[in-house]
Amino acid sequence: MTTAMEGPEQLLRNAGLRVTSPRLAVLVVVGINPHIAAEDVATHVRERLGAVSTQTVYDALRVCTDAGLMRRIEPAGSPARYERRTGDNHHHLVCRRCGRIEDVDCAVGHAPCLAADDDHGFEIDEAEVNYWGICPECRASEALLVAD
Repeated sequence: MTTAMEGPEQLLRNAGLRVTSPRLAVLVVVGINPHIAAEDVATHVRERLGAVSTQTVYDALRVCTDAGLMRRIEPAGSPARYERRTGDNHHHLVCRRCGRIEDVDCAVGHAPCLAADDDHGFEIDEAEVNYWGICPECRASEALLVAD
């Protein structure tokens, strides 16, 4: 699990990666904006560094994800999103209306399907769970529309 105590330079070094400006910027941007889409990462990185190609940002995202410094999630109907919270098998709440995503600590218990009925010989080390619903802001604005 990555920690807030380690700076981005040290995280890259600890992962055996070369420290570059785009990689540093990507780590910082994703750390500040959890669940951010790649295009938005690119926009923020360009605000920090100036001209940086989209390919460079995608390469930095891939390298950092492969090294375990960030996690890529792909909720249905949404572009891939990136977050720095890794290694704890947490899950996500996703708003069906606005797409807002929030972290939820690992689910416990038996329902709905936290243990595979048949593991088919796999050694399972992670479960990806997305809870879908309507966030408080969307419910509130829906209530305002109904009241009008």
